[in-house]
Amino acid sequence: MSISPPTPIKATKRYDAVVVGSGPNGFAAAITVAERGGSVLLLEGSESLGGGMRTKELNLPGFHHDVCSTAHPLGVSSPFFRKLPLADHGLEWIFAPSELAHPLDDGSAVMLERSLDKTAAGLGVDGDIYREIMSPLLEHGDSLLEEILQPILHLPKHPLLLAQFGLKALRSADGFARAKFQGERARAIFGGIAAHSMIPLSHSGSSAIALVLSMAGHLRGWPVAKGGSGSITQALRSYLISLGGEIQTGRYVKSLRELPASRWTFLDITPKAFSEIAANELSESQKRSLIKFRYGGGVFKMDFALSDSVPWTAKECLRAATVHLGGRLDEIAASERTAYEGRTPEKPYVLAVQSSLFDPSRAPEGKHTLWAYCHVPSGENTSQEAVIENQIERFAPGFKSKILAKSSLTPADFERYNPNYVGGDISGGAMSLKQTLFRPKASFSPYATALPGVFLCSSSTPPGPGVHGMAGYHAALAALGN
Repeated sequence: MSISPPTPIKATKRYDAVVVGSGPNGFAAAITVAERGGSVLLLEGSESLGGGMRTKELNLPGFHHDVCSTAHPLGVSSPFFRKLPLADHGLEWIFAPSELAHPLDDGSAVMLERSLDKTAAGLGVDGDIYREIMSPLLEHGDSLLEEILQPILHLPKHPLLLAQFGLKALRSADGFARAKFQGERARAIFGGIAAHSMIPLSHSGSSAIALVLSMAGHLRGWPVAKGGSGSITQALRSYLISLGGEIQTGRYVKSLRELPASRWTFLDITPKAFSEIAANELSESQKRSLIKFRYGGGVFKMDFALSDSVPWTAKECLRAATVHLGGRLDEIAASERTAYEGRTPEKPYVLAVQSSLFDPSRAPEGKHTLWAYCHVPSGENTSQEAVIENQIERFAPGFKSKILAKSSLTPADFERYNPNYVGGDISGGAMSLKQTLFRPKASFSPYATALPGVFLCSSSTPPGPGVHGMAGYHAALAALGN
């Protein structure tokens, strides 16, 4: 795949495109049409833009927290984002010295470094095999990522490269790690990255996310956006407006009939939401098909205002913005399996990001923020504050004494915040093997709906979750006939 140059659209008196939803994919669809000279209206139900890319003072003044996404390995690696002049519109990526830290109970931490050799050196006995696994993927890493970030049913430009990736990606993360690695260090960090998939590590295909995010880390890093993820939103907004696009907030769409006339409609929403707002236009069988789409587990998230940085036992953790807390592979696997089966883990795998270590604008001078969440069953409403704090304290004794204030979001809170997060599922749908390959359906045009000119472009469509804009870009290309 290559990002195609804009082809002008013949002007019309009505909107060429109306886009519902201002997440990264909604913006991507709008920008792709606008770059070709099309007239675009972007509608957002909330009073603020961004979907998962919002930054707010959630507990104390001066402490700026990312409401959802915060570290962006796929954002900085996205073929679509990379072609946009977002730096000219205020976006600045901040890179920590290391991409990821995974502390262990022995007081050390396993590190994902930008350098493949440096990462391998930290894996001890498994350094050579890690290098052997990743080297061929990284040799043509940009081309491979472009292939991966497309619908599965496409004509690949690099079929052998994609097949080489697929043979590894289709395996379970637990089985892959145990078969390839002898030591716990490599197994632990691989399992921690794979757990971003929010499915049991014993499931086929759970290796894919570990391989993709590891590749992204080596190629371009796991940065945060200066000032918060809302800065990505503001850059996309500024660029769309510069292209002549129109934006309206506070326009919650309940029916397609509310929308102004347009050539194309792009919906950055889930299949469930589409079945509701298009209820008058869809047949009963079409609605039943949409409702069959499965959603995954939820997340419970905490945001901390801290008096000081996190006192990690493994000081290496202070070199990375992102920290995975889960210990050994077997513990991470047990946590993810428990949540998937509908029970709440007692020692959950926790994803944490300490952005303020590298972006002082996030907190008052000398103070810090910490973003952390764990995976829980869909719709779970029980507080996980104690277990998250205990898991952080486990690897950073004295952490609790640093807390000045804290706030939390349950899965239900997440769905209220963004209806796309059904039951707290921030992935836009369960990342099972079937729904990873074919979302929301098996089709050469997965963005097209049963309604002419109406396209889905959310993370419920390929290539799935992440702040990368590729679903919106591909949906727009499908409409444009590219």
